[in-house]
Amino acid sequence: MGPDTRRLRRRGQGELESQVLAVLHSANGPATAGWVQEHLDGALAYTTVITILSRLYAKNAVTRSREGRSYTWTSASDEAGLAALRMRRVLDGERDRDAVLAHFISALSPGDEERLRALLARAAAPDDPGEPAGPDSPCGPRDPSDPGNSPDAEGR
Repeated sequence: MGPDTRRLRRRGQGELESQVLAVLHSANGPATAGWVQEHLDGALAYTTVITILSRLYAKNAVTRSREGRSYTWTSASDEAGLAALRMRRVLDGERDRDAVLAHFISALSPGDEERLRALLARAAAPDDPGEPAGPDSPCGPRDPSDPGNSPDAEGR
């Protein structure tokens, strides 16, 4: 097999989105799709960059503003925020949320379980002068339709 016929490495799910977000974070303000394309590692087609940016826009991970006939793009989320959005979508797609969350928690390492407990405690104490529970907090905004977020929920 010659160098022209070798197989390219298949990217992991969300890998390109993470790379595009990282490039947008490095920009000094809004960036065009062409600028993003130039600053990405590897040779991606312009249309591929537009597709990725459009998908990120649909996920509220980037914002865009009309500049002439095209858009400039700004990161509205970081890689952690994008991963949290993916986790939330998976959870939202399951019927038995309690079972999914129970399995998730049981699979955590002791250190991650402690981090999660600390984040939940911080989110439950909005009067804490530390980091408030809002859209930019590690736990994200509270969903009023989620029964676990009601003021009379157990453990709160």
